[in-house]
Amino acid sequence: MEQQTEQDERFMRQALNEARKAFDEQEVPIGAVVVAEGRVIGRGRNLVETLGDPTAHAEMQALTAATATLGGKYLPQCTLYVTVEPCIMCAGAIAWAQIGRVVWGADDPKKGYRRYSEEVFHPKTTIGRGVLREECEALMGAFFASLRE
Repeated sequence: MEQQTEQDERFMRQALNEARKAFDEQEVPIGAVVVAEGRVIGRGRNLVETLGDPTAHAEMQALTAATATLGGKYLPQCTLYVTVEPCIMCAGAIAWAQIGRVVWGADDPKKGYRRYSEEVFHPKTTIGRGVLREECEALMGAFFASLRE
């Protein structure tokens, strides 16, 4: 358990690095990494404003990179780390990719997938939440506070 916690924190920090890049680009600061066998095989951050694409969420970018790395559309052996609970669109993509595990930092009661249904992911997918929650929440809070200035 302790080893899993350390690993979760290590990879969530990498997702936070992606989120900080998004923040610096004036994007909603969400970052994601996909991990297989202890190594990152896909990274992503929100690029919605940059690309003018409402589907350019961090999770979508990371999934695309991971499937390209592995050469296939299914990722059952992988873990997706994302700084904020996935939205329903991203949760659908995660389900189609059959990700083995999803770990997020901050809950999103307004736009997170659980607002709509908790049974979106593949039945074998396991979930972890609250990893580095305070840091993930602080980054989101700082971003939205900057918009109100």
